[in-house]
Amino acid sequence: MKLKRNCMTQTQICLIAALSLLLSVMTGCASQTENSTGRTYSIYYVNNEETKIFARPYQAATENGRTLLLEMIGQLSTIPEKMEYKAPLAENFELLGYVWDGEQLTLNFDARYKEMGSIKEILIRAAIVRTLTQLEGVKYISFTVENEPLLENNGVAAGTMSADTFIDNVGDEISTYEKVNLRLYFANESGDGLVEENQRNVVYNSNIPLEKLVVEKLIEGPVAEGDYPTINPQTKVINVTVTDRICYVNLNESFLSQPYNVTSDVTIYSITNSLVELPNINKVQIAVNGDSSVSYKESVSLSNIFERNLDLVTSVSLEEE
Repeated sequence: MKLKRNCMTQTQICLIAALSLLLSVMTGCASQTENSTGRTYSIYYVNNEETKIFARPYQAATENGRTLLLEMIGQLSTIPEKMEYKAPLAENFELLGYVWDGEQLTLNFDARYKEMGSIKEILIRAAIVRTLTQLEGVKYISFTVENEPLLENNGVAAGTMSADTFIDNVGDEISTYEKVNLRLYFANESGDGLVEENQRNVVYNSNIPLEKLVVEKLIEGPVAEGDYPTINPQTKVINVTVTDRICYVNLNESFLSQPYNVTSDVTIYSITNSLVELPNINKVQIAVNGDSSVSYKESVSLSNIFERNLDLVTSVSLEEE
């Protein structure tokens, strides 16, 4: 496929957004006269609480590759009139341009892109990738900042992404229920070690991602006698997102308050070890209200990316059936 390039200023992007809005209106009129040529796509947005992404249908005005790409970028840049959600490309950063080579689309942003918090950045990235990978000929997307590869918080390049890179519940599918066996880690009696607890046949709504279910079960506390909770039960899960095998856990401020006599490491690795038991997760980062720059109990920086630590595990228990 021929290499396709485009360098755009913020003014040009705004112009594209305005033209796309006009094209959308024209397309609506044309559909009534059976003159519409484009198909319906999903444009993904971030909710105002910055906890999830969701889709809105959009009738495209064209099926031409480059023109359609610009049209979709325009939609991602258009701020909704009622401000009921956030357009991913209408934030305080600029899309400088793109390179489309074969099945690979590379988006280049200015330095302000890196000023976003980790949770918000993941959601915006997911919305952009899920929107643009619907285009024929765009299978993979990579992000650069000032022509340098985008880095995750752990300093590793984000790399090439597809729609399947991001695991999150974004739809309104019919609810079904399934059973799953979970391996969770709770505190021992002294609060300085972990106990591996195997919970069998946990019934859950299949619309809930397993990684979110794991965190919610940790907050609920153990079921086996002799195991002890590790997380404040007032803690609420804002969202849980997985990308590049890193699980980003966003909790409310109650997480920072610890009513139990357990060490900081026990709480952190209760979450980390439990999540890493899932086959799609290797590492974990925790944030409080979207902010990972805080410290837990003034001793553990949440800016760290945590990996499995089995040195704290002292015993194994099994849920009674």
